[in-house]
Formats: sequence, C-alpha cells, structure tokens
Amino acid sequence: MKLLSFRVNGQESWGALTEAGIVDLGKVSGYALLRVALEHNALPELPAMIEQAGDALRLEDVELLPVVPHPPKIFCIGTNYHDHRIETGREVPEKPVVFARFANSQVAHGQPIIRPRVSEQLDFEGEIAIIIAKRGRNIAEADAWEYVAGYAPYNDGTIRDWQRHTHQWIPGKNFVATGGFGPWMVTRDEIADGADISLVTRLNGQEVQRTSAHLMIFSIPQLIAYCSTFTELEPGDVIVTGTPGGVGGKRNPPLWMKSGDTVEVEVGGVGTLSNPIIDEKA
Repeated sequence: MKLLSFRVNGQESWGALTEAGIVDLGKVSGYALLRVALEHNALPELPAMIEQAGDALRLEDVELLPVVPHPPKIFCIGTNYHDHRIETGREVPEKPVVFARFANSQVAHGQPIIRPRVSEQLDFEGEIAIIIAKRGRNIAEADAWEYVAGYAPYNDGTIRDWQRHTHQWIPGKNFVATGGFGPWMVTRDEIADGADISLVTRLNGQEVQRTSAHLMIFSIPQLIAYCSTFTELEPGDVIVTGTPGGVGGKRNPPLWMKSGDTVEVEVGGVGTLSNPIIDEKA
C-alpha cells in the first residue's frame, strides 16, 4: 500500500493512494499524522480505515508533504556503496558512517529543491529510505525487518563545499529545502524482506546513478541494528541508506544541479521522486 502525507484546506493529514485517489485517513482513523498512526501500530487497520473514509481526494488537489513531515530522527548513511567509496577515495568503513539531517532540510515530491546563494555546488544523491515502524533498542539483525514500516525514494541533496568545511558533514547536508523525500512510502508487505531493490537517479532525464540494495556495504538489517545500539529507534524515524557512485562532484567536469533542472530518484517497486531546482531568492 502507498501511504503519503499531505496538506488539504490548510490541515496536515495522511492517507493511502488508491485507484480512486487519496483516501484521507487523518479524518477517520483518530490518528492525525502518519507518524502518530505508526506509534499506535495502526497499519494492520488500514483496510477497515479505507472502507470508512468516503470519497477520495484527487492527487492534484492536495499539497504533498515529505513522507514523514516531522520525523523524530533522520539518520543518513555515508559511503555505503563500493563505487561511491572508490570515487571518493575512502577505505572500506569498519562501521556505518552515520550523520543527521533535520526536518526542515526536506521537501516533498514536486516541491523545489533550493540551491543556496552561498554555493553553486548543489549535488544529487539518490537513496533508498526506510521508515521505522516501532520502538526498539539493541535490535538484532535477525529481527530488524520487523521494525520496517516501508520504503521511499530520497534525494540527500548536498552542498559539497560546505560538506568539506570540516570532517563533520552536517552543514553541507542541512541547508533548508535541499533534500527530497517522497512521493509516498510503500509498506513493507509489498516488498519481500531482503529484496534487491533498484535505485536510479536522473538529472534532466539523463541517468546519472544506478544501483541496487544488494550492493550496499552495510545491509538494511545491519543499519537498523547499529543505529538502535546507540539510540532508541522510534516510529517515524527515517534511515537514508546511502548513495551509489556517480555523484556530480566526482565527475570531470563536476555536474552541479542548477536552477531550471529537474532531478528524479526512482526506487523499484516504490515510485519516483521528482523535484525542480530553483535558486534561493535574494
């Protein structure tokens, strides 16, 4: 099932995308937001909720929001594909490279990614995001799939020169409205655990990245186990699992995103995230 977050008539809500349109589950479920529904383990109730929801909304009549608009935590994983590791000249990491994004750095499907005035080095990073279903600490790899609510496309847009200011990557990864997250998440039951999910990034229709989940250095269960060791995972947390080789900053000449461009991230079995690029206003 495809679940998404949106705003309609000034009100944030969430729902399921069906053949008839968007079923507004915020109205009938008692859970105002997708994150709240996850906190209450409400996904098994979805079929009954949909039957009660009444008329569906048209996709074009709502303002899409990031899949989880206000996630408790966003963990991003660096250097998690060998081709990206090689192009960046890094050694094989012994442990996952983890950094944080903030909620206000995210935009929804169709919304513009903003290139800030202070840099021209806006780079693309297509990734597979996983959304956490329930609380957990010290989760064993063998149990990790039970903590996955679903999957979504993600673009970990990066301001490369700001990323290189220090060994800490947070500044370059957290400019406002630089990371795309959407258009929806596909629930875990739609994709087999451990499936080799494909990932493709396109800039202005031209393929710039291609990989699949089996080529990750650290698998999804390993990432969940690792992150849950140093913190408690919560419903609605997001783990962005890393980008493959082909990033713009490692091309010759570099390929930076600029105003007027369109970037797409397609995750197999899930959907395609698309965002236009605009310049920050003076």
